[in-house]
Amino acid sequence: MATTHPVRRSHNTSATTTPATSDTTSAAATYELPTAAKYFAGGLRLALGWTFLWAFLDKLFGLGHETAKADAWINGGSPTQGFLAFAAKGPFKGFYNDIAGATWADWLFMIGLAGIGLALILGVFMNLAAISGSVLLVMMWTVVLPPENNLFMDDHLIYAGLLGLLALIGAGSYLGLGSMWERMPFVQKMHIFR
Repeated sequence: MATTHPVRRSHNTSATTTPATSDTTSAAATYELPTAAKYFAGGLRLALGWTFLWAFLDKLFGLGHETAKADAWINGGSPTQGFLAFAAKGPFKGFYNDIAGATWADWLFMIGLAGIGLALILGVFMNLAAISGSVLLVMMWTVVLPPENNLFMDDHLIYAGLLGLLALIGAGSYLGLGSMWERMPFVQKMHIFR
């Protein structure tokens, strides 16, 4: 009786099959993304990484886009105070109002923005970036429930889904350092570091 195996991601340039084992007669096929899809995924990863990194830089230095220079973190401003204290609504409003401007919340938020942004831009730690980025994005989504233009869906949830997809297809290897990163011994031992 033939057993069907799931399609697996491969970074090889050609599709391969594995030989049948014991009583199975089928082989597991490996799927390779088309070249255009690889570059598209790499470009999306870079764009999303820049979104996180820009938010970090703007809040750190007060570059004047969303954060005024006087409100910059390096000038004593709080990166969480404004959004969590004044924009929060819905069922979690009280929780977010309570942590707005807390030193620990500021540090976690800024470390998260910088770490996720750098990981995505470089194409390393994609699994950790996808998990932590999705948690951060879903939390930001819960700050403003229900969303302004939809019953439940907004860009935070779409970005969280995109992060998961980019990690699953190994997008760190496309226009990034992911292929080299995944060959490192400690990364091969601990899949969460991929």
